[in-house]
Amino acid sequence: MSVCNEVISLAQKIGADECESIFCTKKTITIRITDSEIAEIKENYDRSIGIRLVKDQRISSAQSNALDYDKIIQEALHAGKNLSRREFWKSFPAESKTVSIEKTNDPKLWGMDSADVVELAQSMIDSAGHQKITRISGSLNLVCDDFEIANSSGLHKSEKATYISGLINADSEIGTPVSGIGQANSRTLELFDAAKIGSDALQMCVNSINPDTTPSKTTSIIFEPQAVGELLYFVLGSNFNLKTFSEGRSCFSEIGAKIAVDGFSLVDDPHAPNSLGAKSFDDEGVPTNQRHYIRDGIFEGTFSDTYNALKENTTTTGNACRFGVPLGRSTDPIPVSAPHNLSIVSGNQTQEEIIQNTQDGILVGRLWYTYPVNPIKGDFSCTARSGIFQIKSGEINPIKSVRIIHNLPILLQNISAVGSNSKVVLPWAGLPVTCPTIKCDGITVSSI
Repeated sequence: MSVCNEVISLAQKIGADECESIFCTKKTITIRITDSEIAEIKENYDRSIGIRLVKDQRISSAQSNALDYDKIIQEALHAGKNLSRREFWKSFPAESKTVSIEKTNDPKLWGMDSADVVELAQSMIDSAGHQKITRISGSLNLVCDDFEIANSSGLHKSEKATYISGLINADSEIGTPVSGIGQANSRTLELFDAAKIGSDALQMCVNSINPDTTPSKTTSIIFEPQAVGELLYFVLGSNFNLKTFSEGRSCFSEIGAKIAVDGFSLVDDPHAPNSLGAKSFDDEGVPTNQRHYIRDGIFEGTFSDTYNALKENTTTTGNACRFGVPLGRSTDPIPVSAPHNLSIVSGNQTQEEIIQNTQDGILVGRLWYTYPVNPIKGDFSCTARSGIFQIKSGEINPIKSVRIIHNLPILLQNISAVGSNSKVVLPWAGLPVTCPTIKCDGITVSSI
């Protein structure tokens, strides 16, 4: 009998009406880079269990690294006595078929040790080295997990997965301090290019040296994938959460309404091979599927887990998530609703073509401090500190930091180009998203 089934059997014997059990073993190797050298190496092997119990429609939970099943079940049942009944609750999801997804579990990554990962990290550092670069920092994370979930409705699923993610920041203090970023994310070693991470950071940083001041103005902005990822995760994505929408906290109020320009589509694509968010079932064991939130400019739907779906008298969309740190899954007993691989559908123009077609505008390579100011109205703020370039009559020159305060619904109605260069982006402390370059018109920037 598996660990999860043992827990369920014991919980029902002790008195639970329903039980969900999650078991996960995980290997994590983290390399931290500071002052242009490897500063820290951490290798960790962990296993944990999480449970969610229902008794008299009271939902309680517990989690532990000590696999004392009886103790955590008793703790959860005891805590549940003080909780309110959830009259809307019906049951945990039942068993159903799932599809297999390519390039999500690489035996080579399972076989790597700290020395192997250090070699990759050093390649990242070496490729960012340059006489004009003052300092290099960043990180490299490798995660391998084996996730199992079962419940008293007969569901039982397991999935092995691998993840590797690298980030380099290159800083220069020649004149005005500037920086550049390079990032790559993969599920397989073969498709992970460590050297390109450093060279991308180097190129953005060196190209940003000696920036000019630009006056405050209203202009077109071309956001590169790294910058689009920040907007997608911190500003746009949460508006499609069923809980947010049903509570009237989304800046979009009507499904079926036109909220973006023709040709702009936003999907959750958990079946995309090699994407960080790819998975065949969500973290409640429900099969995942591609879902449109915006299709050709039309607001099409929301995402949810089982609990929030039942609360709104509907069905889960297969978007229950238990986030692992720094990547992968965990045994958090209470899942949250989230997209797995939020993606802007690629257009048919290259970034170079979008730039060539822009007579006067700004190219933004990265954003900082991106957050909603008034989420219900869609107002947001962000800062472009480096990797910013003025485009004028075909010439591209670096400029100093600018602040952008804008409105999301207005931005979506003024997208004039979507690039063909989709890239997996992992925003700081965020979830993976996939996005191309996009061009938006009528945005006001303020010089800092």
